[in-house]
Amino acid sequence: MASFKIEGGHKLSGSITPQGAKNEALQVVCAVLLTPKKVVIDNIPDILDVNKLIFILGELGVKIEKLSPNSYCFQADEINLEYLESAEFRRDGSSLRGSIMIVGPLLARFGKGYIPRPGGDKIGRRRLDTHFEGFIRLGAKFRHNREESFYGVEAVELYGTEMLLDEASVTGTANILMASVLATGTTTIYNAACEPYIQQLCKMLNSMGAIISGVGSNLLIVEGVKELNGCRHRVLPDMIEIGSWIGVAVMTQSELTIKDVSWKDLGQIPNVFRKLGIQLERKGDDIYIPAQESYEIQNYIDGSVLTVADAPWPGFTPDLLSIVLVIATQAKGTVLIHQKMFESRLFFVDKLIDMGAKVILCDPHRATVIGHDHKSQLKATKMTSPDIRAGISLLIAALSAKGTSIINNIEQIDRGYENIEARLKSIGAKIERIKD
Repeated sequence: MASFKIEGGHKLSGSITPQGAKNEALQVVCAVLLTPKKVVIDNIPDILDVNKLIFILGELGVKIEKLSPNSYCFQADEINLEYLESAEFRRDGSSLRGSIMIVGPLLARFGKGYIPRPGGDKIGRRRLDTHFEGFIRLGAKFRHNREESFYGVEAVELYGTEMLLDEASVTGTANILMASVLATGTTTIYNAACEPYIQQLCKMLNSMGAIISGVGSNLLIVEGVKELNGCRHRVLPDMIEIGSWIGVAVMTQSELTIKDVSWKDLGQIPNVFRKLGIQLERKGDDIYIPAQESYEIQNYIDGSVLTVADAPWPGFTPDLLSIVLVIATQAKGTVLIHQKMFESRLFFVDKLIDMGAKVILCDPHRATVIGHDHKSQLKATKMTSPDIRAGISLLIAALSAKGTSIINNIEQIDRGYENIEARLKSIGAKIERIKD
């Protein structure tokens, strides 16, 4: 186990290039299982969750060549399906939520896919029903071993069908999409997720020879093909990390440039930060954040308190709500944070309250934040990271706090952020990794 020791209260400066998107990488890396041909993927982030998935693919028999620190060549021409029913897979797969997305491609190409009950963080329930209901609609038979918490689907052949998803699940849409590209006939997926991650997966699959239309909408139409070819694909910059760097700049009252952000894929993110009073300037494909002594939360036109809530894309991503909450602690004004999609993501506010923030936790989904307007600095404390996004939010709070903070369980942060302490040091942060 390791911890971060952070000396807060220092101004930062310089530029940062965001890593590749974790959520996209987990999907497109699974897609390599759909073809025996070589697939090259660039801009893969070097983080625990993605590395774990690449390890699982290697154990499954995928030939993996690391071309550079963030580029890999995959070839899934000799797959060992026996590994799926092994104790090793049960151990490896259960520690990673993203491992669920190997089921769709395996089912499509080999007629069967198994998965142990996925693990991950403590942000609340993430149902798998959407995934398996989609596979069943395509003609697969479902197997569930309750004692061993093991799920499986099998099919001689998959057939295109019409389906209406019960929720716009990103991983569910990705999984069903990958299963349906090799199915016989046409599949329509309504209430599909349409996040940039899904659009990127569609773009990759189409470049491999799939026929998917409606990309970017909530109605995807997939015409099944017999086989897919190889391709080269580049992962988008991580919009969650971009939001995190905005949080770092604002809370430390620093001037920062975030490079190559792919503005067109940021959706509501710049608008939401601007509603909090934060100045963001677009410079080419970069975000420039000037040093801001104060920022004021906007009210609605009728004078009522601003609500920032998450919603399926093109709404605001739930992954950035914890960052927004931390930023609001030093804003001028009041905001209601409404976390609709997960029930345990706001529990980290207890630590912010310990640090001196004015936050009222209304219920598991809502918190009211009354900003200090930088009149009162947060104070350092010792805390534990419960999940990736809360972890980075506490890290941002610690960077702005007076004194030295300790954050334990930083493996949760490592799951989603590449080499975070070295990158923070490069812009002037006082942070070090210590072994427990």
